[in-house]
Amino acid sequence: MVKLIAIDMDGTLLSEKKHIEEPQKKAIHKAIEAGVKVVLCTGRPLFGILPPYKELELEKYNLDEYVLLNNGCSVHKTTDWELLAFEEITKEDVVYLNELRKGYDLDFTVSNDNDYFVIGERANEYTKEDGKLVYVEVQPISIEEATSGKHTFFKSMFLGNENEITRFVKDKGELINSRYSGVLSQKYIYETLPKGANKGVALKKLAEKLNIPREEVMAIGDGNNDIEMLKFAGVGVAMGNGTKMAKDAANYITDTNENNGVAKAIEKFLGE
Repeated sequence: MVKLIAIDMDGTLLSEKKHIEEPQKKAIHKAIEAGVKVVLCTGRPLFGILPPYKELELEKYNLDEYVLLNNGCSVHKTTDWELLAFEEITKEDVVYLNELRKGYDLDFTVSNDNDYFVIGERANEYTKEDGKLVYVEVQPISIEEATSGKHTFFKSMFLGNENEITRFVKDKGELINSRYSGVLSQKYIYETLPKGANKGVALKKLAEKLNIPREEVMAIGDGNNDIEMLKFAGVGVAMGNGTKMAKDAANYITDTNENNGVAKAIEKFLGE
């Protein structure tokens, strides 16, 4: 029987309009009322999950739950949003990674619970649009300020058009992955996380903390940044709109995010 459900947000729980449809919400409430732990597991930072979390109306349960954010780089309690654990992109990492983008028309960004920064004088259209999706205005920051020691960063990202991102990953991907955990989370976003950090590792640690065996964990996702958690979970569910790699990592494929695929997966496995 499933006792913990980890759910990705963009392309999974959220519709293309970035809202949670009523069947999705009802299925999650049903799972919680059945005693199942429901954990949002997303690449979004804290400021990017608060409005959808409110839309889910989970506060009424007043449960001591968790969210796994920044692709597993930070863990929060949901009662007071306390930061319980995090992985860090250091100031040395910021210098190194920022240098790698020279010769490429890409933005380099860093973020934490409160801020979304772009290194340089302005953000490109892809970075601005990503900021809108997580309800924040991207702030330009100098490399000197970013490495001043005033800030703690959980993850970093390169953003640009699909062709430029593809060229960058082809040229630098192997080098980046020798020192970090790199993942193409969107066609226009290549994320660089601290080495070994991903959703699967974070989910494994949480399941162990809660004494829930992996056989009783279900994970639902659509993207390449969901692969590790889909592989870890006893029940790995890929969305119908998911990437080929996500589908290959899963052992079940549900409907799309536009057709309440999360709700259908929960209904299928909740009583098994």
